[in-house]
Amino acid sequence: MAATVVRSIGSTLGKNLREIRVHLCQSSAASQGARDFVEQQYVSLKKMNPDFPILIRECSGVQARVWARYDFGKESSVSVDNMSADQVASALQTLVQSKP
Repeated sequence: MAATVVRSIGSTLGKNLREIRVHLCQSSAASQGARDFVEQQYVSLKKMNPDFPILIRECSGVQARVWARYDFGKESSVSVDNMSADQVASALQTLVQSKP
């Protein structure tokens, strides 16, 4: 399902967004879904959006979270702690489609 969501997002990231950041812990069980999403989907998402900034931030003990930065510096985020890779993809899709 995550691959389907990434394909549906396609190259539309730059329409509403200016940046995506994924914060995750390298070792915690709560960040496993975020790590799986990055491992499985980052390359295809980046290939579809080669000039769009997609940042992966790892920090020990941090809560897994996806951040979206929109025009005029407005930001929105959603916690992806204890989510599967598919749920992380759905959360990203919600951020992409929403307007702050």
